[in-house]
Amino acid sequence: MAQFSVNAQRFDPYKNFKFRVKWDGRYVAGVSKVSGLKRTTEVVKHREGGDPSSSRKSPGRTEYEAITIERGVTHDTEFEKWANKVWNFGSGLGAEVSLKDFRKDLIIEVYNEAGQLALAYKVYRCWVSEYQALPDLDANANAVAIQHLKLENEGWERDYEVPEPAEPTFTEPAA
Repeated sequence: MAQFSVNAQRFDPYKNFKFRVKWDGRYVAGVSKVSGLKRTTEVVKHREGGDPSSSRKSPGRTEYEAITIERGVTHDTEFEKWANKVWNFGSGLGAEVSLKDFRKDLIIEVYNEAGQLALAYKVYRCWVSEYQALPDLDANANAVAIQHLKLENEGWERDYEVPEPAEPTFTEPAA
């Protein structure tokens, strides 16, 4: 059973801007946004024959929402290589897909303000259902070009092996 620690000194929740994504044992360069992890469990309603005025509810099938990962467009081809495992234009009739290794497990790590690993989630059996290589291009705009992957997945769980960090105390220099 997982052990939970309590950091009695920390009152504030973690911020959403310090994170990293890892797949194939490596951190993915330049990720600037990850959509939320969300699951929904269907409600199965039923009632007993002798009680016509009320129904009972129990959990049914659980669905995990797709995750979107965004980053600035660079020469790094990791997003494109993964997306091409599901569909690769021009690879020849019947060879457009490589189902051998199109799924990956991800780790999403969240860090505290001191840069210490605070939370991690494992996301299982992801595959690319949507890939945007380039955004709309606009000569009048002043923005970074962003590409994104939409990842279908078969579930996620928190990694309880990641302990709560003992946050450092910063002292003022001696006068």
